[in-house]
Amino acid sequence: MSWPFNPSYPSIEDLRNKAQRRIPKFAFDYLDGGCNEDINLHKNTYELREVEFVPVYLKSQPVINLQTELFGTIYDAPFGIAPVGLQGLIWPNATEILAKAAHRHNIPFILSTVTTSSIERVSELTEGKAWFQLYHPAEDTLRDDIIKRLKNSKYEVLVLLCDVPSFGFRPRDIRNGLAMPPAMSMRNIIQILGKPGWALKTLVHGSPQFATLTPYMPKGLNMKRLGHFMDKTFSGRLNKEKISAIRDQWKGKLLLKGVASEADTEMAIQLGLDGIIVSNHGGRQLDAGESAIHSLHTIEKKYKHKIKIMMDSGIRSGPDVARALACGAEFTFLGRSFMYGVAALGEKGGDHTISILKTQLYQVMNQIGCESVSNLPMHLKEKT
Repeated sequence: MSWPFNPSYPSIEDLRNKAQRRIPKFAFDYLDGGCNEDINLHKNTYELREVEFVPVYLKSQPVINLQTELFGTIYDAPFGIAPVGLQGLIWPNATEILAKAAHRHNIPFILSTVTTSSIERVSELTEGKAWFQLYHPAEDTLRDDIIKRLKNSKYEVLVLLCDVPSFGFRPRDIRNGLAMPPAMSMRNIIQILGKPGWALKTLVHGSPQFATLTPYMPKGLNMKRLGHFMDKTFSGRLNKEKISAIRDQWKGKLLLKGVASEADTEMAIQLGLDGIIVSNHGGRQLDAGESAIHSLHTIEKKYKHKIKIMMDSGIRSGPDVARALACGAEFTFLGRSFMYGVAALGEKGGDHTISILKTQLYQVMNQIGCESVSNLPMHLKEKT
């Protein structure tokens, strides 16, 4: 049988294992790790995988359709690429690789404020079809200028991040000295020397920079003061007044990401937002929180049809995408999975990961007798 991906790596876990062998430990730990003891990181995945389907076999062969309509656009699959900060640290040029892959496969790509490619560059690569996630700056003038750049670059969807009122306590990064600025300890230097492919690529592309934020950084800013600049610029909570000010400026679709409560969902509806992404930042912010799928169950019951409900956190396969959709998510996003793909396979990693997910999702739907993603809830096994 012919597969639309390299059969040596038929799962996200295969890509994860390959990535771990290919990049320095400090870069892999930054990607792979969560908050405190990684409890919520793992809970996201295993609680999602407790969701089960009931197959229906005695019926005509289903014609499977993965296409999904969202905000007036028909995408070729019900999943997109979630924002990941410092993508260029994990693999040089990763942002561009994933943006181009998303555009080729007609799925959404969300650019992070703190990643390593600019608003303008990603707009060029995606012909204006990318989304943008905003870490709300402390100063409104900076926020307003970023929004102006988004408008000029033809972005249509703006995602407001609400779940980072503080920086996550991540022991792996602390041990590795991976703070802002990153510490190049002897241990980290040895790790780099042990990964010559990563080192050579980084040498060619240069050390990762916060490309979108470069115009706002003081001239001559050295690495020692970069951390202070980032802390000062992006500290503080997103609140009702700040969201209202953005809603007044932004006429495109406006989403709230990091939602895990009924209260925040209610506020999003009251403020006229177009959708929410149920998420706990992939388990990177609150180890004592509930899993994303548990939050989805709670929110979907009360707010279905009142606002678009999407989900990320814990999704690592096509079956996981199906599970989230069956539980009420109207669309899904994956972050680590795509970064594992790029870290493992470089330029081919984005296309490879998309192909795995689509193939797995198609197989699940075919197996249970489900023609379209909107019908997945009909095949959900009821909990007793």
